[in-house]
Amino acid sequence: MSYLLDTNIISAILKNNPRATTQLRAVGQSGARICISCITYYETKRGLLYSDATRQLSMFVNLCTTVEILLIDDLEIIETASRIHADLRRRGRPIQDADILIAATAIAHSLTLVSNDSDLQNIQSLSLEDWL
Repeated sequence: MSYLLDTNIISAILKNNPRATTQLRAVGQSGARICISCITYYETKRGLLYSDATRQLSMFVNLCTTVEILLIDDLEIIETASRIHADLRRRGRPIQDADILIAATAIAHSLTLVSNDSDLQNIQSLSLEDWL
């Protein structure tokens, strides 16, 4: 199985959450593909820089050497995000654009999105896990 880690999971890992770190270790040892979106990279990095969290920033830099960072460089991601956005709005369940782009990245790359965000359960055809 292959995974895309959401920002809230990265945050939990950087805070040494036992469940998240144990799961990350187990998945890493299994040889599974572990990725983050460039959106997650941005959300995490800006928060750490703003709060001047130098220890966690160092941990994040190290973590990024062990995962694949996926860019939004594929029109299929934008097409998928557009469909997700329209569907959620029609159903009266809009969510943040960043979350839509992260979910679309997972779908376009056939990855399981690991997140603790319950809003993502409303996205059809998204494979979702919660490590928290």
